Amino acid sequence: MSQINITFGLGILERVMFSTMSTLPCCVFLFINGTMLFTLRSKSVFRETSRYVLLYNLLFADTVQLVQGQLLYIIAACRVMLTYPVCGVLTMLSSLTTVISPLTLVVMSLERYVAVCYPLRHATIITIRNTGLAIAVVWAFSSLNVLIRVLLLLDFPYEDLQSLQMKEFCSTENMLLGTMSHNYEKVFTYCLFILACVAIISSYIGVMVAARSASTDKASARKARNTLLLHLVQLGLSLSSAIYNPLLVVISKVLHRIVLVRIQIVVYTCVVIFPRCLSAFIYGIRDQTIRPIFICHLCCQLKLSVIAAKAVVSVQDLWKAS
Repeated sequence: MSQINITFGLGILERVMFSTMSTLPCCVFLFINGTMLFTLRSKSVFRETSRYVLLYNLLFADTVQLVQGQLLYIIAACRVMLTYPVCGVLTMLSSLTTVISPLTLVVMSLERYVAVCYPLRHATIITIRNTGLAIAVVWAFSSLNVLIRVLLLLDFPYEDLQSLQMKEFCSTENMLLGTMSHNYEKVFTYCLFILACVAIISSYIGVMVAARSASTDKASARKARNTLLLHLVQLGLSLSSAIYNPLLVVISKVLHRIVLVRIQIVVYTCVVIFPRCLSAFIYGIRDQTIRPIFICHLCCQLKLSVIAAKAVVSVQDLWKAS
């Protein structure tokens, strides 16, 4: 996620403090996401089950988005002005992963719909090969969006600029150069989330209808229904992070800049950082197959981190003593 230039006017101590307050939870969530990604590749049952392959794709996109968003936040906090080409690469990466997350949620919802409504055909329809094709389509569609954005940027008259050095902090909004880019961004975002909502809600209704049938497994239908509701919540959080910067722009017109900065860190953590770790929490706790392995790997990683930290301290003490 991109950042608007809200850190302007803060002292060095405040900027360091706010950056630390956002970086610490970001590192914790990256640790959790990384452990979940490792877990999903550690067993053949995860690598050969479509649901877990889709989850891996979702977590990967969320993790990349988390890293990219925190990088832009730190760059803005340090008041580093990038050039348009460098900022363009960073924001295009953000655009790529931003689209992948909701589309993957749609595919996961359709997979649950098929599992409940067509249980006898589920193994035939939802295969690893078809799942790979669906993921390829998701990435291709997201890449097409990035390509269109790049073409719109190339159409901008850069010769009218005095320099390629940006005068504002690097953000998606500051890279929307020209009316066409602004209009395309709005239309694409609205259409993407409306279609995703329609797909997930339709899957939910289909599961609800199938649950009333005598031939449907009630427990499976109830679990699928709860999963689809969680997907809808995840989609809503993705949308909230997409409107994060425009929301801050509106709030900044009402509140004083310093007050805005002091409440922004909480909003940033809750709206931008936390949703990127929500998938790991949901599946790491709810899924009976993932939970024991995920917790085991999480505990092992924590022990290794503690041992490594103690080793570093010991080396530092020996170096000081010598």
